[in-house]
Amino acid sequence: MDANTPQPTDIKLHQKSQVLEIAFADGRTFRLPCEFLRVYSPSAEVRGHGPGQEVLQAGKKDVGITHIEPAGSYAIQLSFSDGHDTGIYSWDLLYEYGLRQEEMWQHYLKRLAEAGASRESDPAPGPAPFAQRPKSK
Repeated sequence: MDANTPQPTDIKLHQKSQVLEIAFADGRTFRLPCEFLRVYSPSAEVRGHGPGQEVLQAGKKDVGITHIEPAGSYAIQLSFSDGHDTGIYSWDLLYEYGLRQEEMWQHYLKRLAEAGASRESDPAPGPAPFAQRPKSK
């Protein structure tokens, strides 16, 4: 942990707007959308195990945070409504995300567009369309 990173003084989850609000001791407050935190999860599942191994997270527009668990005195672990719960978000990381949120978000949107992917989640599979049989003569 970077000794220069201010400590959080307040963390609030706004369920309706799906935003995690974090106030730091230096007076800065960041409002980080749940989708942003999910697509930039520090987990190996998202980041991979090295440079170039990142996995693009698509379809996370409606994801929310279902649980926040302290991880020692240096971080929190977030559980998301899509079942993802393996990332540890250190104070350093959350502060950096707050500072770089706009730049990171634009990079994410560009990657989605390049991959032909969407922020929208796939609709639930419905019944297969009825196949018409050819009429007999």
